[in-house]
Amino acid sequence: MSRGDDLQSQALTKPAFSETQASALVESVFGLKVSKIQPLPSYDDQNFHVCISRTKDTTDGPTEYVLKISNTESSKTPELIEVQSHIIMFLRAAGFPTASVCRTKGDNLTSLVSTDSGSEIASYLVRLLTYLPGRPIAEIPISPQLLYEIGRLAGKLDKTLEKFHHPKLSCLRRENFIWNLKNVPLLEKYLYALGQSRNREIVTQVIQLFKGEVLTKLGDFRECVNHGDLNDHNILVEAIKSAPEGATYHVSGILDFGDMSYGYYVFEVAITIMYMMIESESPLHVGGHVLAGFESVIPLTPVERSALFLLVCGRFCQSLVIAAHSCHLHPENKEYLMITAKTGWKHLQQMFDMGQEAVEEIWFQTARSYDSGIAM
Repeated sequence: MSRGDDLQSQALTKPAFSETQASALVESVFGLKVSKIQPLPSYDDQNFHVCISRTKDTTDGPTEYVLKISNTESSKTPELIEVQSHIIMFLRAAGFPTASVCRTKGDNLTSLVSTDSGSEIASYLVRLLTYLPGRPIAEIPISPQLLYEIGRLAGKLDKTLEKFHHPKLSCLRRENFIWNLKNVPLLEKYLYALGQSRNREIVTQVIQLFKGEVLTKLGDFRECVNHGDLNDHNILVEAIKSAPEGATYHVSGILDFGDMSYGYYVFEVAITIMYMMIESESPLHVGGHVLAGFESVIPLTPVERSALFLLVCGRFCQSLVIAAHSCHLHPENKEYLMITAKTGWKHLQQMFDMGQEAVEEIWFQTARSYDSGIAM
């Protein structure tokens, strides 16, 4: 979900290219002949699944791609998208299942294209990535072992990015980026979207607790670059074997690096826990398995662990409030925008009603069970 820092501008910035226009972009910018193209769900950018025809110049290599057209706000920060593209390539070289970034005919990673709507000229950054195989984990029942592997993947990703260097890396210090987990208090100006409701009361309480118990500890957290959006639609899996008790899956793809920013180790695991809870039949038990996987790579400190509950609640609030706000701007995209809301409010209320101590007991006891070799 590559989303701009300024939510107020969303109504004006989402691209609206037709399939014919998108096909023409692929051919003119990347020199590939399109045989089939169809739109993919997106938040405020535009994505297309592209199949290309073989020619005498493209006899090998992939035949499926994703065309990504950034909204006009994101397109004003090409250095950010450049860094994201280099990170994708860096992680792929390090063995992670990320896409390959295709170069333009001019040997660049992106191209800025302009369209004239009659009233104004808008510019959009365009990229082409290879299409990754697999199904979103939102579509399968997630086993404890897969949750552990996803937690481990999140830890390995953050650890690997410690070695990434780029002259423009500082652009990931996105201080007012609404999706950075430290910016939960910025949600206050979007609470109108919830009306007067129990949901709004919970979010208001989470924000106040967050200010007092999380923001005051940021100096004690260990900083790193976060993917920031390891949700159940951005992680792809493939079955590696079938058995009477069900298939075993492995991660085959990591998508969408648009929310990358400087954060903290504990942010990554909190975000991952929250999104893995969305489709789970036992949401409160998810956290312990993800945490155990993450801590097999990066053990959290006591102060980081103590913030985990409110960080997970905070991410629920970000996803739910921003989705409600965005629905006011893009009612035509409501089905996609409200994916988290289908179960998210219920999970947040359950966590909040149980309280931090009870939820932590479940998480930490489950995580401890991996130390003894008896995963719960």
